[in-house]
Amino acid sequence: MNAPSQLPATTCPLESARKLAPLIRENANAIETSREFPRPVFEGLADAGLFLTCVPKALGGLEVDFPLQVQIAETLGKADASTAWAVNQGATFGSFAAYMQPDAAREIWTDKPRSVVSNTPEPSGKAIVVPGGYRVSGKHGFSTGSRHSSWVASQAQIIDNGEVRQRDGKPEMRFCFVPKAEAQVLDTWHTRGMRGTGTNHFELKDVFVPEARTVYTTKPARVTDGTRYRVPQTLVFAAGDGVVALAVARNCIDAFCELAGSKAPHRMTGLLRDQPIAQYNVGECEAKLRSAHAFLMDAVAQLWDDVTRTGAPSMEARVALRLAGTHAIRVAAQIVESIYADCGATAIFEGNAIQRYFQDIHVITQHMQGRRVFYEMIGKYQLGLQIDESRM
Repeated sequence: MNAPSQLPATTCPLESARKLAPLIRENANAIETSREFPRPVFEGLADAGLFLTCVPKALGGLEVDFPLQVQIAETLGKADASTAWAVNQGATFGSFAAYMQPDAAREIWTDKPRSVVSNTPEPSGKAIVVPGGYRVSGKHGFSTGSRHSSWVASQAQIIDNGEVRQRDGKPEMRFCFVPKAEAQVLDTWHTRGMRGTGTNHFELKDVFVPEARTVYTTKPARVTDGTRYRVPQTLVFAAGDGVVALAVARNCIDAFCELAGSKAPHRMTGLLRDQPIAQYNVGECEAKLRSAHAFLMDAVAQLWDDVTRTGAPSMEARVALRLAGTHAIRVAAQIVESIYADCGATAIFEGNAIQRYFQDIHVITQHMQGRRVFYEMIGKYQLGLQIDESRM
């Protein structure tokens, strides 16, 4: 593998994302069909440090402010949703570097160029305690970025002397970091949308993982401190997923406006843009998009302000961001569905941009961060009822 090109230390990662956007847009079809990044795209993203935005500066990462990370995800999302999703997932998971011993964290994220970790959301692995570490096995699903990653992170239940080890009264879970060469990536990501994320399964078979290359999945102790690591990781994912969904909606509206200027609907007089229903729909969708975007960005800013002033986000800020992230995804889907309905048969064919946005958004809505149950949870909170605060 060639050594990465070195960007000036003063290069802003948001500016790097903007510069990479044309290359990503140019390769969007290839990203979708191959279900992974073409090499020039991956190298451009990695060499710009966009997978290291949440890794501590002390370990060689960028440790960007939370609002800046969200802006980066939005910028990449307007170029290609799969690219933005995979970069944001990998980058956000990099915050676990702050909870590991520095030597182990550097080995995983920064000692070698272009290092990326793909993880898994479910604790489907078993880690058997052995001298110096664990023997890890298991089949793991939904590992975004599995094609371009250097490491995989098994989320595993700890087995000690044949029994599940307990921590705080619950089964102990750890992420166990394994070089991808020691894992088998399974070709399972055959979907109708967001194909370029490469969210395949992977399998481990009795792989030894040193203790230092593990970290608790919940409530780990910070080793490297920083304001960045006081933002709940689940809300970082919520904001990133929400802003990517809104980028899909933004692209869909723009694509419709272009289509409406040239399409003459069958058995109708004039162009599509001349139809009152199309005009009304664009106006309403624009209002929905801008409102959801403003809500999300305001919630991100408020939570970050809380953290920088007090060292921890208030429950009000956490609730607002949870609601804003979920709402962004649901509203984006409504916009895309509404636009799609006005396109007629033009949008049903593969290769049409609006068909691609329709497929992508309906994969995003199925992700945990877009679950409608979060509306219920926020409603409970507003009504003074008990909620599971760990999900906020």
